[in-house]
Amino acid sequence: MTRRNVPKVLVANRSEIACRVFQACREMGLRSVGIQAPGDEEARHVTYADEVHSVAGYLDIPSIVAVAQRTGATLIHPGYGFLSERPAFVEAVEKAGLVFVGPRAETMELMGGKISAKELATREKIPTLPWAKVPPGGDLAAVAAKVGFPLLLKASAGGGGKGMRRVDRREDLESAAESASAEALAAFGDGTLFLERFVEKPRHIEVQVFGDGRGGGVHLYDRECSLQRRHQKVWEEATAPHLSAQTREGLYEAAMRLVRAVKYRSAGTLEFLVDEEGGFYFLEMNTRLQVEHPVTELVTGVDLVWAQLAQAQAPEESILLDVPAARGHAIEVRLYAEDPAQGFIPTPGRIEKLRWPTGPGIRVDSGIEEGQSVGTSFDSMLGKLIVFAQNRDHALARLSYALEETVILGMGTNQSYLKAIAEHPAVREGRVHTGFLGSEFPAFAPRIGEEGLRTVALARAAGIARGRSPAAAQAVVAAASPWADFGANWGAR
Repeated sequence: MTRRNVPKVLVANRSEIACRVFQACREMGLRSVGIQAPGDEEARHVTYADEVHSVAGYLDIPSIVAVAQRTGATLIHPGYGFLSERPAFVEAVEKAGLVFVGPRAETMELMGGKISAKELATREKIPTLPWAKVPPGGDLAAVAAKVGFPLLLKASAGGGGKGMRRVDRREDLESAAESASAEALAAFGDGTLFLERFVEKPRHIEVQVFGDGRGGGVHLYDRECSLQRRHQKVWEEATAPHLSAQTREGLYEAAMRLVRAVKYRSAGTLEFLVDEEGGFYFLEMNTRLQVEHPVTELVTGVDLVWAQLAQAQAPEESILLDVPAARGHAIEVRLYAEDPAQGFIPTPGRIEKLRWPTGPGIRVDSGIEEGQSVGTSFDSMLGKLIVFAQNRDHALARLSYALEETVILGMGTNQSYLKAIAEHPAVREGRVHTGFLGSEFPAFAPRIGEEGLRTVALARAAGIARGRSPAAAQAVVAAASPWADFGANWGAR
């Protein structure tokens, strides 16, 4: 039966997060509109939406808005990445008479810029690390001396570690600033930098918030995001282990003070560094849904995407008034098509076999299907493996099991790298910091050797080839890669 007069939601994104929003739309009885850019013809999200339309690219604002108008979509959900933190996108959506599922453009402008967000935090008397703007044409060395070495040069816009450089000596300052600014300009269209004191062995803790846009809102507890490789998160868990009650409550109070100050609307995340003494320092705000939102959903029982869509449809209401106490423990890891043994280079290919784990407390958010080609045009994340259990020890055991049960054949993945992390004693004890992976896993190489891997690869390929024509079977075996990741069969254990 055809649904009439049902609100439509256009998801201005792709892959895993697009599928996640489509799922929420189906549960809420909303129709979904997907978009497809060149190179994404085989992506799973293309077949998951109620209807899909081609666009020139996922950053093409006029093209995306035009699709929404043409299809009658009244709400646009940005997902994360791409246009999710571009105030110009919010303005274009609202100018077209549509509803942006997220914060206002002015809020995004204020809190999405790391410098303006730090200035607000200072006015609100929230702790920040010593920091300073990079003066255009000014005395960079003098400003750096006031901040103190070691320091970080950081891009004001964007994230993901782009435009970030550690500087230990004054002699390296100018060259680091030049390369960081160029990288930020290429990535975000803005080369503005600032300096911030570097903290040895800090933890990266974030607080999930949800605001009603009128000064009200709630926090949904915290997440530990300290396990990072080159400033990119690899592993997230909720709630953070070994965090004192005093520090935890201080983080929540600081986060909510900022939510009230800007009358924040929808889902957002406040990020902090926590030092070894439990002191915390505001870093930045992500004015969007986070990649790691599932761990918060599992420990609270709150569907954040549902809440976003509900708030966007009823802006005069406060959707989340009371949040249940956090219970249990959740961990998320990100599976990528990359080869840890070869410097984490992308490993494009076709997914010959795909098997996700199942069982109590296991969730998979994915944007891939068996038979799909994975190229290098977009981010190489294949999916997120999330586990939930009554306590952290059980969650860790469940994660190891889930990684063992995951099968992705046809390309290399970081599956064994994740399993090695999960089995490291310091990780199991919850005693990690943002530099941990760089110090404990400086190189990740298989132990059984290339010849052993070749044998495993041929055996797997023979299994895949079984039942195919002789020519097709020969092609599969000939293409068997000794560097493909076959779960528990190789890697640091």
